[in-house]
Amino acid sequence: LITHPPIIESGPLRDLIEFPPDDIEVVFTPRECRTLCVSLCSRENDGHVRDSTGRSSDAFHFRLRCLPSPVCLLPQDDVKRRSMSIDDTPRGSWACSIFDLKNSVPDALLPHLLDRAPNEEIDRHNEEHRKSHRHRELFALHPALDEEEPIERHCVPDVPKEHFGQRLLVKCLSLKFEIEIEPIFASLALYDVKEKKKISENFFFDLNSEQTKGMLRPHIQTAAISTLARSAIFSITYPSQDVFLVIQKVLQQGDIGECAEPYMVFKEADAAKNKEKLDKLRSQSEQFCTRLGRYRMPFAWTAIHLMNIVNSAGSLERDTDMEMGLKGSWSERRNSSIAGRRSLERTTSGDESCSLTSFRPATLTVTNFFKQEGDRLSDEDLYKFLADMRRPSSVLRRLRPITGTLKIDISPAPENPHYCLTPDLQQVKPYPDSRVRPTREILEFPPRDVYVPNTTYRNLLYVNPHSLNFANRQGSARNITVKVQFMNGEDPSNAMPVIFGKSSCADYSKEAYTAVVYHNRSPDFHDEVKIKLPASLTDHHHILFTFYHVSCQQKQNTPLETPVGYTWIPMLQNGRLRTGSFNLPVSLEKPPQSYSVLSPDVPLPGMKWVDNHRGVFNVEVTSVSTVHTQDQYLDKFFALVHALDEHMFPVRIGDMRIMENNLEAELKSSIAALNSSQLEPIVRFLHLLLDKLVLLVVRPPVIAGQIVNLGQSSFEVMASIVNRLHKYLDTSQDMHGRNSLLSSYIHYVFRLPNMDPNSPSPGPGGLGGSVHYATMARSAQRPASLNLNRSRSLSNSNPDISGTPTSPDDEVRSIIGSKNNSLSCHLDMNGDSHSSNSIHRVVNNLFHEELALQWVVSSGSVREGALQQAWFFFELMVKSIIHHLYFTDRLESPRKNRFPERFMDDITALVNVTSDPVFLYNQDLELVERLNTSLAFFLNDLLSVMDRGFVFSLIKTYWKQVSTKLYALQNHTLESLRLDFLRIVCSHEHYVTLNLPCSLLTPPASPSPSVSSSSGFSTHVQDQKIANMFELSVPFREQHYLAGLVLSELAVILDPEAEGSVKVVSVVHNLLSSHDSDPRYADPEVKARVAMLYLPLIGIVMETLPQLHDFTGWSKNSGEDGNSMISQTVAMAIAGTSTPMSRPSSFLRPHGTFSAESSRSLLICLLWVLKNADECVLQKWFTDLSVSQLNRLLDMLYLCVSCFEYKGKKAFERMNSLTFKKSKDMKAKLEEAILGSIGARQEMVRRSRGHAFGSQENLRWRKDMTHWRQNSERMDKTRAELEHEALIDGNLATEANLIILDTLEIIVQSKESILGGVLKVLLHSMACNQSALYLQHCFATQRALVSKFPELLFEEETEQCADLCLRLLRNCSSSVGTIRAHASASLYLLMRQNFEIGNVSTTSNFARVKMQVTMSLSSLVGTSQNFNEEFLRRSLKTILTYGEEDLELRETTFPDQVQDLVFNLHMILSDTVKMKEHQEDPEMLIDLMYRIAKGYQTSPDLRLTWLQNMAGKHSERTNHAEAAQCLVHSAALVAEYLSMLEDRKYLPVGCVTFQNISSNVLEESAVSDDVVSPDEEGICSGKYFTEAGLVGLLDQAASSFSMAGMYEAVNEVYKVLIPIHEANRDAKKLATIHGKLQEAFGKIDGKRMFGTYFRVGFYGSKFGDLDEQEFVYKEPAITKLAEISHRLEGFYGERYGEDQVEVIKDSNPVDKCKLDPNKAYVQITYVEPYFDTYEMKDRITYFDKNYNLRRFVYCTPFTLDGRAHGDLHDQFKRKTILTTSHAFPYIKTRINIIHKEEIISMPMEVAIEDMQKKTQELAFATHQDPSDAKMLQMVLQGSVGTTVNQGPLEVAQVFLSEIPSDPKLYRHHNKLRLCFKDFTKRCEDALRKNKSLIGPDQKEYQRELERNYHRLKEALQPLICRKIPQLYKPVLQVNTHRDSFSRMSLRKLEL
Repeated sequence: LITHPPIIESGPLRDLIEFPPDDIEVVFTPRECRTLCVSLCSRENDGHVRDSTGRSSDAFHFRLRCLPSPVCLLPQDDVKRRSMSIDDTPRGSWACSIFDLKNSVPDALLPHLLDRAPNEEIDRHNEEHRKSHRHRELFALHPALDEEEPIERHCVPDVPKEHFGQRLLVKCLSLKFEIEIEPIFASLALYDVKEKKKISENFFFDLNSEQTKGMLRPHIQTAAISTLARSAIFSITYPSQDVFLVIQKVLQQGDIGECAEPYMVFKEADAAKNKEKLDKLRSQSEQFCTRLGRYRMPFAWTAIHLMNIVNSAGSLERDTDMEMGLKGSWSERRNSSIAGRRSLERTTSGDESCSLTSFRPATLTVTNFFKQEGDRLSDEDLYKFLADMRRPSSVLRRLRPITGTLKIDISPAPENPHYCLTPDLQQVKPYPDSRVRPTREILEFPPRDVYVPNTTYRNLLYVNPHSLNFANRQGSARNITVKVQFMNGEDPSNAMPVIFGKSSCADYSKEAYTAVVYHNRSPDFHDEVKIKLPASLTDHHHILFTFYHVSCQQKQNTPLETPVGYTWIPMLQNGRLRTGSFNLPVSLEKPPQSYSVLSPDVPLPGMKWVDNHRGVFNVEVTSVSTVHTQDQYLDKFFALVHALDEHMFPVRIGDMRIMENNLEAELKSSIAALNSSQLEPIVRFLHLLLDKLVLLVVRPPVIAGQIVNLGQSSFEVMASIVNRLHKYLDTSQDMHGRNSLLSSYIHYVFRLPNMDPNSPSPGPGGLGGSVHYATMARSAQRPASLNLNRSRSLSNSNPDISGTPTSPDDEVRSIIGSKNNSLSCHLDMNGDSHSSNSIHRVVNNLFHEELALQWVVSSGSVREGALQQAWFFFELMVKSIIHHLYFTDRLESPRKNRFPERFMDDITALVNVTSDPVFLYNQDLELVERLNTSLAFFLNDLLSVMDRGFVFSLIKTYWKQVSTKLYALQNHTLESLRLDFLRIVCSHEHYVTLNLPCSLLTPPASPSPSVSSSSGFSTHVQDQKIANMFELSVPFREQHYLAGLVLSELAVILDPEAEGSVKVVSVVHNLLSSHDSDPRYADPEVKARVAMLYLPLIGIVMETLPQLHDFTGWSKNSGEDGNSMISQTVAMAIAGTSTPMSRPSSFLRPHGTFSAESSRSLLICLLWVLKNADECVLQKWFTDLSVSQLNRLLDMLYLCVSCFEYKGKKAFERMNSLTFKKSKDMKAKLEEAILGSIGARQEMVRRSRGHAFGSQENLRWRKDMTHWRQNSERMDKTRAELEHEALIDGNLATEANLIILDTLEIIVQSKESILGGVLKVLLHSMACNQSALYLQHCFATQRALVSKFPELLFEEETEQCADLCLRLLRNCSSSVGTIRAHASASLYLLMRQNFEIGNVSTTSNFARVKMQVTMSLSSLVGTSQNFNEEFLRRSLKTILTYGEEDLELRETTFPDQVQDLVFNLHMILSDTVKMKEHQEDPEMLIDLMYRIAKGYQTSPDLRLTWLQNMAGKHSERTNHAEAAQCLVHSAALVAEYLSMLEDRKYLPVGCVTFQNISSNVLEESAVSDDVVSPDEEGICSGKYFTEAGLVGLLDQAASSFSMAGMYEAVNEVYKVLIPIHEANRDAKKLATIHGKLQEAFGKIDGKRMFGTYFRVGFYGSKFGDLDEQEFVYKEPAITKLAEISHRLEGFYGERYGEDQVEVIKDSNPVDKCKLDPNKAYVQITYVEPYFDTYEMKDRITYFDKNYNLRRFVYCTPFTLDGRAHGDLHDQFKRKTILTTSHAFPYIKTRINIIHKEEIISMPMEVAIEDMQKKTQELAFATHQDPSDAKMLQMVLQGSVGTTVNQGPLEVAQVFLSEIPSDPKLYRHHNKLRLCFKDFTKRCEDALRKNKSLIGPDQKEYQRELERNYHRLKEALQPLICRKIPQLYKPVLQVNTHRDSFSRMSLRKLEL
């Protein structure tokens, strides 16, 4: 770019090529300060103190400004609400009457629809419309894949700030005792009983009334406002506390017990009674106050268990008020007076059991106090008491309490409380008015370490005297108090006013007194003295303790206080602050001169000591300081560095004096020793420590004239500190493993040592002036003149503070001067730049160069340590580079000249080390992952500051190394690492610019993909080979380097299921998503350039098409025929080489499939490229593609349509109902429990539910389930969110489909040969749920397409024509007006086009469209549930209107034909309306469909359609036999027309061939006059009217028969099929068929059950058409009469009202006159198939007797006197034989009865039938195989049992005892006699058989049966033997009537 400047004028494209001038911006951010004024006294001029405090008051950081990759949120109102074509209107059924079409209102007509315009004009117009009001950003509508935090996101660390735990606000409201006679003082502190530690400082408060306070007036100076606080904020890091309250009062004479007595004795209620006594007590108190007002004595204490309050308050309903009784039991009082406070969230570390930030505020009332015991005041006693309080049998219970009330409020502290003071008495913002009573923040003493760096200045000392032992001291010393003072000299006037006041006193005082324990020589103390330490300490600072005896009684000549001892603690020891526990001796007299530098342990000569100089005073001193490290190793290091800075030798450290000559060794050892220091101080002083180490690296000190290089040791110790933090503080790490303390150090604190803005007010404005060096910038409060430009020779520290081990930085100033020359890198490194009077020379190294060097030369554990935390050093380096460039004004200079060669080499070496395969192989995975991301971020940052060519070469190196490794290992983890790396590098802000989007694909001049190698620049693309832009060719990958890497990765995805593939897809997705929402690329021209970088994506996705998730559920027919779109160079991507290499076999793509999520992401990326790419480029490329490749492109678009189909709100709700699956399982379990273990009964229950539960387990949603789960269970998303999601999804669907439409238009312009494919995609998009907006454009495109290529639709793609008609009709019934308007327009133009084409060929009609539309309507009606006839009527009217207004064709037959068609459609529609009304009545519905189908007898295509609709309906209701019949009829219909079309021997000749399958089939024969010849245009053109169609229908029929269990019919079907396959020599199909036949024949012998039949008659005018109709219904096997009766009664009852429907129970003929005309009657009778005797010869098997049934019979018993049953000789029987119009099974389940015949049997004939039946039963039971003993015995029992009523014997006695008088009955008599003969024979056989079957236990039973049999036989013998002589006369003349039945029976015929 530098060598060939771009020729584009400035503008958006120009910005695309060049980096913006403000690419890197250094921001100076002032540090936020909590307090109003900074807590640092400007007099402090000690360097180390300033180091420690500078950070508390200063501005914090410079940083690199990088635009984050924009995350796009979609504003609500940005999404235009589009009406979706989802039908939301309520649907009511229309009246059945035919609607008057002519009078209805049409939809609006489209203007200019009928005008003839040139095609180009139409296209242009359509495009304009389509391109307007489009969504600019596609990805805004597509939520990203679910990831955890995206890897390229680098979170900005938190600003370092002071640590707080969870904060509690405690307000002390009142403290009252039974009597009020003196002032009472209280203090509050937190204790941790478990750790036995006090965890906060004391909070002192004073709740005395003004009157009581007045008693102390002489002793109290004016009280500072800070000491009047009554509320405090406690901070708790590790919750588990008790609050401890201690109360003191003014000292008086007497022991604590005596003083407390009145408080226990007197009660407030008795005040009047005890007035005198109280007055006396009060006056005593006044005396004591006046005299002893300065002293205090212990009085009482109590404790509150904090956690109880927090927990119970958390659980109470509202703000709570609690009371604490003696037993510590809580009684709860409601009190709503406290305002509910907002809880604040503050996270804490630690394992707290409850949160202190979210409980409800509570008011606590404590009523019991315990008096202090003088001998039990120590800490140990306190912890015992506290532990005791927790126990149920507390010792404290037995103590006598002091009653009183203390009220306190406890609540979570608010976020920014007003009027708050820090522990150092600084005012915290906001502090509106300094006269208001403040709240005190109480300092926490955490029981465990808290790791937070210091950021504020704090320097406090706490002195806690514990105990004193004066037992062995002579003299009177009993009431002892200790006076504590902080001295800076030995004179009494040197006491410093630094002791914090308690309550109602001054802020600071010079002394503090401990409480007095009366008459105790060895008192314990529990006082806490808080001291504000001066910033700089000297050897003279010390704490002085003076012990006094206080005389309580007023005696003559006795002073108030008598000194009885002295001791002290020097503050510094060897330069370090002294803290800890001390056991000090006490001197009896004032210490001598200059005692303060010595310790009292030193036996000073001539001094008298208590108890022989033994330690008698125990005191503990602790400090909370950000100045004193309190760690010896840190102290030593800081002291040495300080000495070096100040140049003060020798240095005293501990007991050593260090001279200049051994300083170097000491310094090195102190640096190494830093590893030994404690972690907590290291963290506290982390910022300072790292600054000093950086300083030592950058500016090696000059010691004794030698430059000492401490770089390596500093680097080592830095690495080890960083690793320690990482190891022990692993909770505070972000997702990349960056420790938050370190990252905030780099981000906010680190700066180059010699680049400080020298300005009084730090801020961006101050960056221009002269520069001075400091670790941190200075406070704005300090005078600007201070120390900034002092001459070098001046010492910066006070001459009298010689040995302070703290270091000022102001000394090591770099050369003062202007920014440019002082920091120029061309400084003479060896030149003397120091002033002559200093031995100290400054050498400047640049930190990043030094760091890189040290890292490269390090080895072993050091290098490993640094690599462990590589991110830290990389980020330091980047920040250092940027500061350096910024301060030396090099950000403008060319990148090539910015850095020395040496530094570049070091960086290269570093990258090599990091990606060293051997190294990577041996490391744990976590480290390798961390290294990988750190390096990626580093290279990403370098792209902003270094020569891009150089950085690209680094990326290439790394890529190559990892790729080589990847080959060797075939490791998926490495693959995934490589992708993370790529993703991070590509997240660069100027990623697009880095890819040279505007350069031409010419071979680069240099082999490295360097920026400067692009030659020339052109906005036109004509002059290069288009294909190169769409393939990952070598020029493409070298030119667009990063994009090339990404796309090559995508192209070689190994396994779509692997994690890697998901990652690659999300890399591409995120990149495009960020380009899309990036305001820099908003300009369409710019976006087209960006899209050019991704053109190969189209080819890649086309390649992976077979592996994408199939959103359509359609089998891909594209096959693998497309020539590979990706050149062989893809493989190069893997190795980063530029020569193709053969891929190992494992790299070839296996055919896994991508998940739906990944596929969707890939496709949205593809759509983005298609949307934004330059259309001319796309068109040229499409023109070059082969047809097979274009077809694949179309398949891809087809898939896109399905993928982005609008799912509707319901889908979102479904997805949202997570509990769905659970409920489904629960339901299954519930049913399992109800059904119990599966038995026959349960099997029935299951079958009645339609299918075994779980047969659809794998279906995603089941209807019954979704209803069962109530919607109220929505848990996670609100209604509004769901609405919004659905809205965005709808917009995405629209935009995606519009992009597809745009692409289709481009394809049409490129190649006409694939129009069929284009049409297919277009139709598919119409079939999906689409928005009205899209459909308008879609129809416009479709109209244009039809008008441009009319013959396409009507001659080539005939099936598509059918589809188009269906789609248009479906949209004509849409509820949205605009959709209907466009669909009607399209449909009308389609007819017109068809007519015009037909006109040319003289047939002048539009038969094809007519037929297709009629067919479409029928299939729409038959299948679509949610289609609305009212809307369709409107569309029909619209079409009619177009026909009337079409002037051009007015003279032709066209308008009339349109009208005929519309009226015909309207008729079908009306039938359909009727069908809708009977939707719930399956029989009626099928009847209507049957009727419609019959109406189409002359239109084979439509009849076929309706037969198929019927088949579908039957299958839904599992009527497989009927479905099979529909299919057989369809096949027969097809065969009829096929035989007319083509005469082939092997094809069936017509219906006749099928009559073996069903006798009904003959009705399909095409013999009527109006049969259309199949040759005519538009007839029999459906896909079924072919040989393949016929085969398909028969196959389906066979499988339906098979499901119905009618295996014999399967055979018959295959008899028709086999010849066709044989003729086609299709062995495979024949093999399958014979396999199925074998299966079918194998199943024939199994148990089968076919239908059960009932006669159903309808009577009553309510039934309309059905009145007086009788049908035979076929019901599923084993349907009981009760079941069908219940079903029909329930169904019609629901329809007409339960009281309106009656079921006639008997089967007698119905007399219409006797029925109620207002009711509906149903008569139901069970019928059985009826066969004549001659038929039984053919009907042998069970199947035969249940197939092709037309006659049915039922019997009605009756007697002549009207009863149904009577005696044997009176019992007649009526047999009714019914004949139906068709044979069962038929294409419907109920068939009309067309003929009825009755036969009446005489009593004797009834008897003959009964006996024949019994004999048959016996024969069957006897010969059954296998034998069934039980069955046999049952039948025998019924035949020979003695007790059988109306049994065989009775029958014989009634009919055979006498010869009948009527000769007509002779034959019947004889027949009955023969029957009995046969019967006895059968009984004998049965008995014999039974004998062989029974066991010994049934012998007796057998004998009994035999006895019965012999009895029966004997009784029958005479009857059987009696013959009628007349019958055995010589043969008579033959009678004309052969059959006695026809002669005898009374026949009644009904026709």
